[in-house]
Amino acid sequence: MEKAPKDPAMLLSFVNLKLRDYYASLEELCEDLQWDADELCEKLSGIDYAYDRTVNQFV
Repeated sequence: MEKAPKDPAMLLSFVNLKLRDYYASLEELCEDLQWDADELCEKLSGIDYAYDRTVNQFV
């Protein structure tokens, strides 16, 4: 996740924008960007957000 925003709030905004506009799932986003999904989920859980498949967003 080298090119990911370091600030968790900025990361949340970045990821949700990408999920909304470009990717059908978290797995697709992580595969394309070569990110570890567990690491991403852990970082965003630190600010009380979790991935919701039904809306394809971190909520």
